[in-house]
Amino acid sequence: FYSNKEVFLRELISNSSDALDKIRFQSLSDKSILGEAKELKIDIIPDPKNNTLTIQDSGIGMTKEDLINNLGTIAKSGTKQFMEAIKAGADVSMIGQFGVGFYSAFLVAERVTVESKNNDDDVYRWTSDAGNSFKIEAVPDSDLKRGTRITLQLKDDQLSYVEEKTLKDLVKKHSEFIGFPISLWVTKTEEKEVDDDEDEEDGDDDDDDKPKVEEVKSEKTEKKKKTITEEKSDWEVLNKQKPIWTRAKDEIKKEEYAAFYKALTNDWEEHLAVKHFSVEGQLEFKALLFCPKRAPFDLFEGKKKKNNIKLYVRRVFIMDNCEDLIPDYMSFVKGVVDSEDLPLNISRESLQQNKILRVIKKNIVKKSIEMFKEIAENKEDYKKFYEAFAKNIKLGIHEDSANRKKLADLLRYNSTVCVNEVTSLKEYCGRMKKEQKNIYYITGESRKVVEQSPFLEKLKKKGYEVLFMVDPIDEYAVQQLKEYDEKKLICVTKDGLKLEMTDEEKKKKEDEAAAFEDLCKKMKEILGDKVEKVILSDRLSTSPCCLVTGEFGWSANMERIMKAQALRDNSMTSFMVSKKTLELNPEHSIVKELRVRFQNNAQDQTVKDLVWLLFETSLITSGFSLPEPTTFAGRIHKLIKLGLSIADNDDEEVVAAEEAKKEDDDDVPPLENQGEDMEDVD
Repeated sequence: FYSNKEVFLRELISNSSDALDKIRFQSLSDKSILGEAKELKIDIIPDPKNNTLTIQDSGIGMTKEDLINNLGTIAKSGTKQFMEAIKAGADVSMIGQFGVGFYSAFLVAERVTVESKNNDDDVYRWTSDAGNSFKIEAVPDSDLKRGTRITLQLKDDQLSYVEEKTLKDLVKKHSEFIGFPISLWVTKTEEKEVDDDEDEEDGDDDDDDKPKVEEVKSEKTEKKKKTITEEKSDWEVLNKQKPIWTRAKDEIKKEEYAAFYKALTNDWEEHLAVKHFSVEGQLEFKALLFCPKRAPFDLFEGKKKKNNIKLYVRRVFIMDNCEDLIPDYMSFVKGVVDSEDLPLNISRESLQQNKILRVIKKNIVKKSIEMFKEIAENKEDYKKFYEAFAKNIKLGIHEDSANRKKLADLLRYNSTVCVNEVTSLKEYCGRMKKEQKNIYYITGESRKVVEQSPFLEKLKKKGYEVLFMVDPIDEYAVQQLKEYDEKKLICVTKDGLKLEMTDEEKKKKEDEAAAFEDLCKKMKEILGDKVEKVILSDRLSTSPCCLVTGEFGWSANMERIMKAQALRDNSMTSFMVSKKTLELNPEHSIVKELRVRFQNNAQDQTVKDLVWLLFETSLITSGFSLPEPTTFAGRIHKLIKLGLSIADNDDEEVVAAEEAKKEDDDDVPPLENQGEDMEDVD
């Protein structure tokens, strides 16, 4: 039931805390109930010599009947029956009745002794060695005023639990925020200098019980001095850090939040933002969430801890790796959640099926997004936040369909209007022209590349703003973010870009389509299956042509990203790579001249060679990679030679290219002895 044996201390301290709560509640109406033991506290006493660990409290204590009913039931049941009872749906929340939590003591102890004193009864001692029996006896000469003292006779392989460091670490981890002082009986050694007046013979005859003596000569006095080592034992309070989340947020200063954040996370910087809230009603819990100033270096490492939210139940630490408490994309959010409703000694397996946890997660996500929006109100703070955690927000848009619209408000991009500043989608919509119906964006390798892209030409001319999405994760996010504020997000490098046109522009387009129909067919015939179709473009104004991808396939940028994946699945590439459409600009002089040349001679080899050159240059300008860079370089070299008036027939490279062509008929054909024709085109 318990995956870690160390939780026994958490359970026993929590039992003591509940017992103290009960007596404190009774004392509110009758102060005399406290009697002589007015101080409400928990003491931990390790005894390395006898291998025992004692946990004592001044709580309400138990009568003889309580000892039999609460402790006897568990001791009789045995582990197997107990586990079966839990699976059958028995009540797990027996905390405060010394139920399940108390039973965890047998994980580390071979024998457990419980002395308890209730105001309504005498002191009784309960003893069991985890078998099927237990013994109860009266203890008339006990020094116990009120409360319970549990003594564990530790197993031989569990002796680390009498070590001071181990106990301190466990209390800090699990019980740091218990409302009553937890004190540990610690022994410290001190060196002290004294006059050497003792008889040396006495020292020789003494047993080894006395500390070792080391003589030290003093330069100032004639009397001999010696250094002795003294052992001093005293109580040390372990839980000095108070649970700040239980206080009203109006009472807490910024410095207190900062100090708590540093203690919680071991961060050397203060937090960027904090969200302190409580939920009441059918479900009760308090939470304190922090957003750090910078991202941890292992933010997206697979093996790191899934989240940084610590789960407490009534100020008792339960776990800090509950995956169902916060989604992966918010793993950078740090803080604590303290629930009043979860059973304290619940297992990790049961916890993940708990409905309460789902409600807590929903509220944490909601409040975290509110915290991010509060950060966004300060431009400088949000700049820091966005630089550190923009990828997390975009990952959230990809994964979290329920909060996609809220997260979309947090996105920031450069654009054709905001080149040096970033803009939100809300601000973009506020600047949209009346006739503009969609939000336009372009994806690419870098801002410099997309700024000069031919896809922006017509949109810039019309005064439409285009967002620059240059982070690889933008490709994934925008696949899920189909629209914002009832406006579709349109990629300007894909099919489906329909710009608003006047009747005059529509008529002109129809005429051009008819005039260039034959050229488009011829170009499709030349390029074969390299392109799906060749059409006239709505998006170009200064470039001769561009390559667009299908509306639902990968964009050129996404294709580049997927090719760069070290562990990519090549079978997926075959059906996700989108068919390309070559779009021509009918206004461009090159395209016009090509049409004229084709009309004059349908079999003109120049048209064929220049079509391939146009296709390969548009591959580069549209963001694709060249499948055969050497072939492309060969075409450029021929153009250079034409410019320098160098004859091709003496060039060995041409001969080699022609031989390669004979060997592989599918290769792109090289330019053939038409120097004069090329000069004519120029």
